[in-house]
Amino acid sequence: MSINNPLDHLPDMAVFARVVDAGSFSAAARQLGITPSAVSRQVARLEGALRVRLLERTTRKLRLTEAGTAAYTGCQAMVAAAREVLALSDTQTATARGLVRISMPKAFGRLVVHPLMASFLQQYPEVDVQLVITDRTVDLFEESIDLAIRITDAPPPGLAGRPLMRIRHLACASPQYLAAHGTPGHPRDLARHSCLYLGEDERDRHWRFRRAGDEVTLRVSGRYVANHSEVRLEGALAHLGIASLPEFTARAALAAGELVTVLDDWEHATDYAGMAWLLYPPNRFLPARVRVWIDHLVAGLLPQ
Repeated sequence: MSINNPLDHLPDMAVFARVVDAGSFSAAARQLGITPSAVSRQVARLEGALRVRLLERTTRKLRLTEAGTAAYTGCQAMVAAAREVLALSDTQTATARGLVRISMPKAFGRLVVHPLMASFLQQYPEVDVQLVITDRTVDLFEESIDLAIRITDAPPPGLAGRPLMRIRHLACASPQYLAAHGTPGHPRDLARHSCLYLGEDERDRHWRFRRAGDEVTLRVSGRYVANHSEVRLEGALAHLGIASLPEFTARAALAAGELVTVLDDWEHATDYAGMAWLLYPPNRFLPARVRVWIDHLVAGLLPQ
């Protein structure tokens, strides 16, 4: 097969890009419905045509060579272009229809996205929606997910994204609890309080606070630990202590005066704070059903 006929190598380029995205020959083979040996042969054929090694293979993982990194960028663009062509029929259709599958963290899905769904389904009667509500990282390619919402510093390689909203964490308590136990004036004062924290990892009880270049980390304690923000909210409403809560979880209780924030001049820094990104494969021509859902979500978040 001659390298002067690039069209002959398009299937091999697509397989190579899938191997990199999937992280292994076997995972790519499962996604493509072929054998790992067939995947390996196609990658080897592309390497032979280019006369360079694209992947360093070990028993545990694959690593792109310098040439492989450059080739992957081009092959990924080729696959994205193919998706754009195949999506043309959908993007040219006036009516959005079909199933949209979206992955998102549990609390964000329950409290931020779920309230927007009734109006969306009413507005788009031919679009169905499946919310995949999980705190694990979902592979959009392997699990056939159209979109994912993740709290991250930036979109990971291989995915496009747009920022949705910044997630802040607050230290909150009921006025009754504070009247009985006092209001902390400094993060170190939390050591004398009962705190409601996540508890999935030892790090979860080490609360961090930042202010004007000053950072304080302290180990909190409390009699009630829960890995669900709505449970911690209810614990704070029951006057059980000072809870670490996402702002969107505490918003209604704060507006009603049922909870108040403490340490307002400090930023409560956690691993679960940051920008919420909407992530999707790098395809400029998204299907109509996906585009209308994105527009609806963004419009619903704007007032916040």
